[in-house]
Amino acid sequence: MDIQGIIFDKDGTLFDFGATWNGWAAGVIDHLSGGDAVRAQAMADAARFDLGAGAFHPDSPVIAGTSREAAECLASALPERDLDEIERLLDEMAARAPLAPAVPLDPFLAELGARGLRLGVMTNDSEVTAMAHLNAAGIARRFDFIAGFDSGHGAKPAPEPLLAFATFVGLAPANVVMVGDSLHDLVAGRAAGMRTVGVLTGMAGHDELAPMADVVLPDIGHLPTWLVE
Repeated sequence: MDIQGIIFDKDGTLFDFGATWNGWAAGVIDHLSGGDAVRAQAMADAARFDLGAGAFHPDSPVIAGTSREAAECLASALPERDLDEIERLLDEMAARAPLAPAVPLDPFLAELGARGLRLGVMTNDSEVTAMAHLNAAGIARRFDFIAGFDSGHGAKPAPEPLLAFATFVGLAPANVVMVGDSLHDLVAGRAAGMRTVGVLTGMAGHDELAPMADVVLPDIGHLPTWLVE
């Protein structure tokens, strides 16, 4: 394969989704509910979050959505709260989320860089939160391109943010692979004319990802071997 660049999703791909975001979401709902169990349940229902299990349902719109879309879900149960205020709170709390890397990220990314691959991140999270997470993990310097849904290129599943990466690093889309854990990621990659790799560190299973993926891997740690097959 003539792969010269890789664009990664962030949550569920670089970082294990459940281990990072389930506890965070429970804390957000508790904070915004102010201890009101009825309101907490209404927010959980809107976000498709199981309060008893402390985990997102696989069909939650929050999983692959933007932070604005997550705020809109919660705001539907908080009519007295300002939507922009909720979104700002989510960004502030997300920046402090307990990150759970899918693999030891710095050596993994260093290996890919040593192969001459250009690397990027495109997340439907905000750019500020993405930078906070990548800096906290000590890996921001490994990427040539980092974009969120608010970086001016659009959001997945549209292909434009992925094409922005290809343009930025001077590669043809056919020489780039998109790596993600959701159909939003893979649909965007296919629409951009890129190879697509699904990983199982998010909420989607193999059978859901397989129709849109060239390959589905357990996690990104298997990517270097696949690249040389």
